[in-house]
Amino acid sequence: MRARYGSAGALGTSPTSALGRRYAASVAAVVVALSGLGLTGCGIVAKVRNVAHAVEANKATIDAFTTKMESGEPPKFEVTYVTTGSSPAKIVYAVEQPKGLAFTDTPSGASSATSLDIVVNSSGEYSCALSSSTGSGSGSGPSCQKVQPVSQATENEIFDFYTPAHWVAFLRDFSIAAGFAGDKVTSSTMTVNGFTMSCVDFIASGVAGTSTICTTAQGILGYVKVASDTTSFEITSYSTSPPASLFELPPGATVTTVPTPTTTS
Repeated sequence: MRARYGSAGALGTSPTSALGRRYAASVAAVVVALSGLGLTGCGIVAKVRNVAHAVEANKATIDAFTTKMESGEPPKFEVTYVTTGSSPAKIVYAVEQPKGLAFTDTPSGASSATSLDIVVNSSGEYSCALSSSTGSGSGSGPSCQKVQPVSQATENEIFDFYTPAHWVAFLRDFSIAAGFAGDKVTSSTMTVNGFTMSCVDFIASGVAGTSTICTTAQGILGYVKVASDTTSFEITSYSTSPPASLFELPPGATVTTVPTPTTTS
């Protein structure tokens, strides 16, 4: 969906004024395009009204959904997700405001050495690899790299995916793009692994199936399924008491600092 609608807006930012300008510019663009097709006068008015109605309908549906996301997310929590499909994985995401963040992505059946482990605390941001055993049972200890600000952008994009702010901005811009594309946005509910969730469903022109994004009662991401993709992403557990160890480096870890990239002519 990001590839289809990624041009609608930047991740993590969606000022109301900017959306208003984008909406006005988009309406103007539609008028110009329809004029080029010979649809003038009443024909343009009718087409623009149809687009406006689609945009407003989609916007109302998405606003109702994003309001629930914005009203949740406690200052401290831990949530576990699993992905389905041919390459399943377990994902743990934890928050301890204002400084603590933790993320692990462990493929099913893989050794700990292949998992992604990111820790953010008051001393900085780290990317860690846990110890990996050899065939004799011995192995190296855990190692962590302290990430410099230039390199943090990639790590922070990973965190951003799970935040309500990301999805609120994305979906609000998406409602406009979908309206102009003639796509349909509806709401629904579902229960996954004991979590009752509110969802928005997208039916895109030329794409088989329905894409779905859901939020839990706590206002956090709960389920994602993209049309025609066999993989889904779903919540399995949630707690407001994450262990302190999640936001600490592994005991005995060797820490190195990633040098800041330099630019040349």
